[in-house]
Amino acid sequence: MKKLEFTFLLTIAVTASVIGHRVEAQAVWPSFLGQGRTEALDVSSLPLTWGPDDGRRWKAKITGKGQSSPIVWGDTIYVTSIDGDMKETCIVTALDLKTGDEKWRKTFDSAMPLRANYFQSRSAPTPLADGQHLVAFFETGTLVGLDSTTGEVQWQRSLVKDYGPFESTIGLATSPVGLGEHAFLMIDHEGESYLLAIDKASGETVWRTPRFSRRSYASPAIIRIGDCDQIVCSSDGSVDGYDPETGEQLWTFEDIGANSSNTPLQAGENTVLIGASAGMQGANLRDAVESNLCLRIDPAGDGFEPHVCWKTQKATTTFASPMAHEGYAYWLTNVGVLYCYELETGTRVYRKRAGEQCWVTPVAVDDRVYLFGKGGTTTVIASGPEFKVLAENELWDLDSIPSTDPGAFSSQAQSRGRPGGSDIVSGGGRPPMSAEDLESARAGGENQFADPVQYGVAFTKDAILVRTGSEIHCLASGESP
Repeated sequence: MKKLEFTFLLTIAVTASVIGHRVEAQAVWPSFLGQGRTEALDVSSLPLTWGPDDGRRWKAKITGKGQSSPIVWGDTIYVTSIDGDMKETCIVTALDLKTGDEKWRKTFDSAMPLRANYFQSRSAPTPLADGQHLVAFFETGTLVGLDSTTGEVQWQRSLVKDYGPFESTIGLATSPVGLGEHAFLMIDHEGESYLLAIDKASGETVWRTPRFSRRSYASPAIIRIGDCDQIVCSSDGSVDGYDPETGEQLWTFEDIGANSSNTPLQAGENTVLIGASAGMQGANLRDAVESNLCLRIDPAGDGFEPHVCWKTQKATTTFASPMAHEGYAYWLTNVGVLYCYELETGTRVYRKRAGEQCWVTPVAVDDRVYLFGKGGTTTVIASGPEFKVLAENELWDLDSIPSTDPGAFSSQAQSRGRPGGSDIVSGGGRPPMSAEDLESARAGGENQFADPVQYGVAFTKDAILVRTGSEIHCLASGESP
């Protein structure tokens, strides 16, 4: 069987217990980026091609809007969303994996009303499931625990009430990550920041470790270092490792900046890939260029010592985290350019256009790498040192998507560049805009964040789930809507 080979997943134990029963076949895609999954994927059962009129098993409309990824446990999909002009309502919805039918839906009052707009997090944190408990966090500070089968609310709390309001102009996107009986949240913002461990069954705080204030859209990860698991946080200005049992900081790496959006992903023994973004209009470009790297954390005496294995030199990221697969590392830039590096040496083997800008972290399954463009195009390439496009798939017709602004600068049109595999051409660029066109572009600037956007994905044994703002698409081979 050809299996999913996210390198960072291979270091996680492939057996686990939840209330005495084994969960290998149930942890399909249990958290953000599939962390903790134990179900192997057969690449021959996954779709390679699809389009607006084919390759879709079902499409489900969900209540509210959101940017989080779907997760899957057993035969159930879980997804979060928010509703209301001030994000008054936080929503958790469970769908049937086979049909897309709604199983249950729970709503919660916002702990901290915030104006809803495209420039800030809109239910960006992805939930976490373990077969019994479902933990969901919202950027409003609302944190809830539910019975994953029935949807019964087990507990609810407000981190804003407990530890103070969030101070952020971009909102929070941090997704909980789980290990054993605990879930962990990295609450980094411009106010009092912290790493939090809670009991998944009760919601009670297990420990809370202070962190320095910073602007962040990132999520933590469970990384295997030596013979133990650590919580690794990559957030603007540092990469840090923590003991999951006590919250003690075990090591820190501070020669870094602009690493505010990506999740650190395991690339091999004691190594992680770190992404950093240039930010809006390239404001953080200098820091970002020096901060996209492969970091190794070696056990040293009673502690740990981080050091840089190699840097990308030019490649930077946006929301898609760099990832490793079968000896190669992949970086997607803010303009949809894909860089591929030898994982061991950091040698660049190619730089090609992936078709369009991607906000979703690439997913690799055996000899394929899926690149989910924000504008609806998914480019599937061959893994390895040779860039080869296997398929380019449209989830929707561009002409059928109405612009959300009278100006003609739609998010879909802006995000689509040259076809996948085009060579990179230096210089050039579009001619100067007229004053009228410039004003229209500014007025439509919000459109680059407007729905529909491919925000998040989950993989099952025979299907791919794609989340747009208010829909879940189930893609499968040989299916028609």
